[in-house]
Amino acid sequence: MTYLTTPIYYVNDLPHVGHAYTTVLADALARWERLCGRPVRLVTGTDEHGAKVRRAASEAGIAPATLADRTAGRFRATWDRLGIGYDEFVRTTSARHRETVTELLTRVHDAGYLRPGRYDGRYCVGCEAYTTEPVCSVHNRPTELVGEENWFFRLSEFARPLAEWFDRCPDAVRPASRRNEALGWLRRGLTDFSISRANLDWGIPLPWDPTQVTYVWFDALGSYLTAAGWPAPEFSRWWPARHVIGKDILRFHAIYWPAILLAVDLPLPERITVHGFLLQRGSKIAKSGERAVALDDLLDRFGPEGLRYHLLRDNPVGPDGEFSSASVEARYNADLANTLGNLLSRVSALVVSRCAGTGPAPSRRSGLAPAAARAAEASAAGWAAGQPSDALAAAWRLVAATNSYLVSAQPWRLPADSPEAATILGDALEALRIVAVLAAPAVPETAARIWRQIGLDGYAPRVPDDLTWGGYPGGRPVTRAAPLFPRLAAGVRVRAGGVG
Repeated sequence: MTYLTTPIYYVNDLPHVGHAYTTVLADALARWERLCGRPVRLVTGTDEHGAKVRRAASEAGIAPATLADRTAGRFRATWDRLGIGYDEFVRTTSARHRETVTELLTRVHDAGYLRPGRYDGRYCVGCEAYTTEPVCSVHNRPTELVGEENWFFRLSEFARPLAEWFDRCPDAVRPASRRNEALGWLRRGLTDFSISRANLDWGIPLPWDPTQVTYVWFDALGSYLTAAGWPAPEFSRWWPARHVIGKDILRFHAIYWPAILLAVDLPLPERITVHGFLLQRGSKIAKSGERAVALDDLLDRFGPEGLRYHLLRDNPVGPDGEFSSASVEARYNADLANTLGNLLSRVSALVVSRCAGTGPAPSRRSGLAPAAARAAEASAAGWAAGQPSDALAAAWRLVAATNSYLVSAQPWRLPADSPEAATILGDALEALRIVAVLAAPAVPETAARIWRQIGLDGYAPRVPDDLTWGGYPGGRPVTRAAPLFPRLAAGVRVRAGGVG
């Protein structure tokens, strides 16, 4: 069983390309798990409480609930358009989630891990975080001075068990650079933090002190339990979780969240995969302003699959990555239109002209077989390690090897009824079949289309069985079709589905 989560996203603004990167990454990892035959539950959602949402609603002249409904709908629509195969969409304003958080608060309180206190310091509304910095380094905006009576979580009591967890589970936070960052906070010492707000009415009230509402991060982290069904018995079917997050929320997930789980005696996360920022001219892409990148415009221009492929192929998990529409276009044209698309077009046209549209079986001793085996091994390792960039690079090495194989063998120069030409084309069809498996987590619609075009039925491959050379049976109808990915010229958009 694999329980995968994205963060839940604030509803103060519309989904942007940074949200898309996190969500596509989680979706691709979930799809790989399903290819391996493992049951998967993928959860995403929206974070609808807190000062940030209250302020955005006030500026828009509407109620916070209205803003939440409107923006949650936009997130759902965007994820559907991107082909995100989520199993549940959690909203923190739902009655079910409120019950979960109320139960979590009660158990933490009854266990003795909460204390009353006063917070006098700074607060970043943009990050919804307590801070000592006068200017937020993420948003480059002044933080606010806050003074209020709160309830504090005794985080300081969990330093030792958290250190033991990091030692016991060295791969729980990946990549290693992010694990080391979390360890740095732990070694510098942990301080108790507030889990409530006194001067805010948009949130879940504390069950023992209704004058206070739950701190939005405590509220949001509880969503992972909500979607897993806690505290009902079926919760254990999915838990513990694998979280996919951006580096800016590492502290909440690698320090705060495990401590909260320890406080109520629940298993700690199995894995926390942490990616870097998408940058534009060296600065984090913003929701609005000069560095904004409209997600709808990107989807209109490159299609869902073109954008998915770029986000996964050009952004190794861990470091920051530079993002631009020009880089999406370059990768789209180079890998999708020119390399994969041209290979499928060339092979299908040759099968139609040389083999009367019937796909030949591959040779067991094909010169392509070793390249396919190497690509399958490296790509599977990349997916398993949570590095789609490595996985896709390996798959495309097989695409390049197949193109080179055809150029060298030149089946178009052989007689139409030549057995040698048939064998060469059968080898190419088999390589395309394997690529359709390896690329499926990134471009699922494209993979299924390749499968159909080379005459295979019912796209439901399984790893590792369907990565073994020789799986293409031959004797299947192969058809010509419109280009898989039409080459883009400046200002040209793909068709609405993302592939031709």
